[in-house]
Amino acid sequence: MQTWNQVYDPFGNAWLSTLAASLPVIALLGMIASGKVKAHIAAVLSLLLALAVAVFLFGMPGDLAWRAAVLGMVTGFFPIGWIILNVIFLYRLTVEKGWFGVLQQSVAGITADRRIQLLLVAFAFGAFFEGAGGFGTPVAVTGAILIGLGFSPLAASGLSLIANTAPVAYGALGAPIQGLASVTNYDPYVLGAMIGRQLPFFSLIVPFWLIWVFAGFRGMIRIWPPILVCGASFATAQFLISNYVNPWIVDIGASLVSMAALVLFLKVWQPAEIWTSPALRGNDPSVGYVNGGRAAAAGTPGEFPRSTAPERTATSSEIAWSWVPWIILSVVVAIWGTKFFKDIVDPIFIWNYEVPGLHKMIMKVPPVEAAPKAEPAIFKFSYMSYTGTGVFIAAILSGFIMRFSPKRLVTAYVETIWVLRYSLITIAAMLALGVLTRYAGVDATLGLAFAGTGILYPFFGTLLGWLGVALTGSDTASNVLFGGLQRITSEQLGLSGILMASANSSGGVMGKMIDAQSIVVASTATGYFGQEGKILRFVFWHSIALACLVGCLVMLQAYVYPFTEMVIHPPTMAAPAH
Repeated sequence: MQTWNQVYDPFGNAWLSTLAASLPVIALLGMIASGKVKAHIAAVLSLLLALAVAVFLFGMPGDLAWRAAVLGMVTGFFPIGWIILNVIFLYRLTVEKGWFGVLQQSVAGITADRRIQLLLVAFAFGAFFEGAGGFGTPVAVTGAILIGLGFSPLAASGLSLIANTAPVAYGALGAPIQGLASVTNYDPYVLGAMIGRQLPFFSLIVPFWLIWVFAGFRGMIRIWPPILVCGASFATAQFLISNYVNPWIVDIGASLVSMAALVLFLKVWQPAEIWTSPALRGNDPSVGYVNGGRAAAAGTPGEFPRSTAPERTATSSEIAWSWVPWIILSVVVAIWGTKFFKDIVDPIFIWNYEVPGLHKMIMKVPPVEAAPKAEPAIFKFSYMSYTGTGVFIAAILSGFIMRFSPKRLVTAYVETIWVLRYSLITIAAMLALGVLTRYAGVDATLGLAFAGTGILYPFFGTLLGWLGVALTGSDTASNVLFGGLQRITSEQLGLSGILMASANSSGGVMGKMIDAQSIVVASTATGYFGQEGKILRFVFWHSIALACLVGCLVMLQAYVYPFTEMVIHPPTMAAPAH
């Protein structure tokens, strides 16, 4: 079988080719936003449209197209679906035993103010899980916790997505930066440091933005001191660790610093008025929503459990035990994310499957690559080191600690699979679409459209990273997808390649809240099934606004003194010792 060269302008007209390339994404987001098409149906229909676009418009051989789609489906379940399945399994177990209700009391014991609970759970605690696990873990965990604390489904879903932005570039122990380094040949320490001169501005902004969205401007201003403490401590640690330590532990370190600073500050400061409303300020269509109006009971197939705090005050011992499953989860996920652990288990528990008829059968060509390059197609089934496997083990350990019988654990797991069946189908179809568009070169066509913006390229190149994450659901995938293009284009325009490669990752984090995969994770974690369109409409403009602000910062760093002094030039900066 002959190799196939990707075609980036099949119509000989950049506008028409870009329009054709965007059809599957427009269709997917349009159907979800309409609220009239269920997410799993929208995902399958968009996948079918993407297959048609790839084969009939971009000339991709049909046998390559369906192989790429199947590879994407499998990738959708491992690792993404595997994480979600096991996080929700753990959550359902804690609800069934009443431990989650006790945990609600303990969080309220730190503060009863809903705004500060958001800072603690959605921003700081979520950043820890982003750093340790990434790939949907933080939204799944924080969404489940917020819904258990009583937040409305739309608030829990949308605010978890907004909070999970600033930490994303360093997620999964720096996986996005490692991916970016692999395609640009820049030192990951230099890339991590440059990103650490962009994102701290937004680590400071996002907590204010988060509370403003939830409680309005006045509700935000009235608790500006703890917001400032939370954001400033995170941003400072993010800058210092990324520039003077390494890019791998940025999120874990910054999140721990932020949580500690906020809890200590609350010992000497409390808001004058406690904000008790769990709903979004203004119109919140999700108030009173419980699984389409049905009361949910833990352990009932087809229903999503909602935790309620126990009527009596829990003892200090009960509160301590209620945190045990989540402490186990944090410890296990942190261990699972380390290179040390992966180096031990991956050589033994891994299966590298080269997809026959697809592996190195597709060539990326200029201007996307400097020279023709064969695209590998390998499914790395590293089943033991998957974050989801760590979550599964943490759930089983917690189940035994909570005194579940082995039989009940098995039946509870089957029930969880049944509850998540449509979400897993959706994620598999969405990843299939993303992988297919990458192998078809459709995403590169969109990237080249951004690359043709000349002097405005620092702004639009940043939005290219945003688009990449919106398409793929992963900052790592976006960096691998567009990192090489960013370097080639920026060098042709006389810009810093390190600046624009880093901007791809920094801009990409703001696309995380609107990628269809993350929205499904959020709706699944909060039991807001079938309402993905409402979540998308809620977060969409926040995503665009924040991405544009990142683009403006990159424009300043490219052209305006003193911001230009922030740009790192490799000959004048040695990377820290590895």
